[in-house]
Amino acid sequence: MRDFKHSLPMELMRAREAAMARFRPMLRDHGLTEQQWRVIRALVDAGGAEVGELARKSCLLAPSLTRILQHLASRSLIKRTQNSTDHRRAIISLTARGRRLFNKIGPRLESLYSVIEDEFGIERLAALYTLLAEFYETLQAKR
Repeated sequence: MRDFKHSLPMELMRAREAAMARFRPMLRDHGLTEQQWRVIRALVDAGGAEVGELARKSCLLAPSLTRILQHLASRSLIKRTQNSTDHRRAIISLTARGRRLFNKIGPRLESLYSVIEDEFGIERLAALYTLLAEFYETLQAKR
């Protein structure tokens, strides 16, 4: 068996934790967990999404997403509207309050990205994004 420090899942976890250590304090300042932020980011990109699609986009399991949506709704950051073609399904979207929170946090996140780009290098970060996307696509295709 390969050496523990060359375990791919562990190296990915270590890299994720190093990155999130930069972002978590700022998210905490706004009363958000990283999972809640992922949902908000996914909704900004999608404009609105059904729960299943939102779970996929934010890489969350449905039970976790349900709790997160309840919390975000209690803070009036999201709203649910019925799907016009299938009333059993709901579309989740950001409220104006949710959009304002996103707009408040966004510039601070961009400044954190700038620091990471300065430390790691813009070209290396772009290459990392490319490699990670290719890695994901390759492994997904084999499922």
